[in-house]
Amino acid sequence: MAPEKYPGVGKPSAVKHRGPVQLRRARKDEGTTTDRRLLNERDSADWVHTDPWRVLRIQSEFIEGFGTLAEVPRAVAVFGSARTQFDHPDYETGRALGARLVEAGYAVITGGGAGVMEAANRGASESGGYSIGLGIELPFEEGLNEWVDLGINFRYFFARKTMFVKYSQAFICLPGGFGTLDELFEALCLVQTRKVTRFPIILIGAEFWSPLVDWIRGTLERSGKISREDVDLLHVTDDVEEAVQIVVKSQQGVDEAILMGTEDKW
Repeated sequence: MAPEKYPGVGKPSAVKHRGPVQLRRARKDEGTTTDRRLLNERDSADWVHTDPWRVLRIQSEFIEGFGTLAEVPRAVAVFGSARTQFDHPDYETGRALGARLVEAGYAVITGGGAGVMEAANRGASESGGYSIGLGIELPFEEGLNEWVDLGINFRYFFARKTMFVKYSQAFICLPGGFGTLDELFEALCLVQTRKVTRFPIILIGAEFWSPLVDWIRGTLERSGKISREDVDLLHVTDDVEEAVQIVVKSQQGVDEAILMGTEDKW
């Protein structure tokens, strides 16, 4: 039986997650999130008494993530829209990508949601590979999709983002919205500033991504806001096989750099 299509933003789910906690039915704090409560500005000094305790919860998310993912094989993070329908070509592309990454020896990490994320997890799981989902607490969340073999639910975006960067050898973005763009530009910034070892950032879907790349090149680079080398961090393709080969060749370069002791220059 095919997975149910994404039912749409705003529709309440029968099951909700607050990090590792599962909730059913309505609650008085429905519609808010842990991130929102942390970042809300307050008129009083209540934060002095509550925020230090939140540090322990934040710490626990990092410990849980590091402990759970420490022994997973080399992995590639796949991002894309949760609104992508089951019968859309992007879904089939995500599914094929998940399967091909497994064949190349990689686990697949997604946000664990519907749409493209489900497709990539499904392709990996159906191919006998490691299918990982890193979920996040959202007011309209649907929970982890059924193709996730190893899943963690996070309360805080920044803890979740750390896991994507730390345990992925590449980022591959299919067409998506704000969440996909957020992950894309976070990765670009980290690689550009050398906060992480250089890894490939691949955009699948030339028709969708080319206008953005043209703006980056024609506006940001031309005005001197970024350099030509920064634009070259992006690889745009329509071909799943080409995307996987970029990942494989990059990893070979990293492995060689490590053997030669020059990984910091890679």
